[in-house]
Amino acid sequence: MHTYRIGDAAALLGVSADTVRRLVDGGKLTAVRDGQGHRIIPGPALAAYARQLHRAARESTGSSARNRFSGIVTDVTLGDVSAQVEIQAGPFRVVAMVSRESAEDLRLEPGVPAVAVIKSTNVVVERP
Repeated sequence: MHTYRIGDAAALLGVSADTVRRLVDGGKLTAVRDGQGHRIIPGPALAAYARQLHRAARESTGSSARNRFSGIVTDVTLGDVSAQVEIQAGPFRVVAMVSRESAEDLRLEPGVPAVAVIKSTNVVVERP
């Protein structure tokens, strides 16, 4: 079974290590002690918690799209017809091509919050 240190679990969830400690202390996330007495999170427990977060987020949106990345717009390059929009969503950079009209209607510019909603049938999964 794969396990995660507190900091690694925090990075995967996009929260601070202190938040993960509070989740563990509050009984919302399971942790065990390793041989050195450090708390580690079992992979299945972390996955179950992540699923709960996803379900709660999906229920609040009313959308069929399952992949949502909340972040901040870092760059917008306007062309004649299209616009390239870059969003930093936690540690992830998402680049999207949208119509210029959409970018202008949404008033996208660096510093504004945005959500990249991705619905795709082609996804590549890799292990680090």
